[in-house]
Amino acid sequence: MEKSFSSVPSRTSEAFDAFSQALETGHTEDFLKKVTEDFHFFVPLPLEGWNHEQQGKERFEELIRFERSVFKMQLTPLIVLENEDHGVVVFRSEGLLNGRPFRNELAIVFEFEAERIRSFREYVGMPLKNYETP
Repeated sequence: MEKSFSSVPSRTSEAFDAFSQALETGHTEDFLKKVTEDFHFFVPLPLEGWNHEQQGKERFEELIRFERSVFKMQLTPLIVLENEDHGVVVFRSEGLLNGRPFRNELAIVFEFEAERIRSFREYVGMPLKNYETP
């Protein structure tokens, strides 16, 4: 019997659901309710100001606004792994990037402090030069 992503409740699946909702709809509230006060993250954007670790809820909201201005996407989880302190999701992202169709596989690693998200780090599979405006 094959289990769907949503049939395996875990901190990681809940974190990824909230992360997906933020990227797909722009609604960040559910995700931000799950983060610690010292929340930080890293996304490998080759753009000045984004090419290092980011801090805080406000910066996450800025990331979502920026990514939604460039991407229109749907995220599909493929693999979910979790241990005591971390959760990993390999997922497919597909949609439009700068108005052109794209499809990519990525991974996100969540670091947890108890039931809350302390940080995440994203690993991207496609060449990031595609973020640049044509």
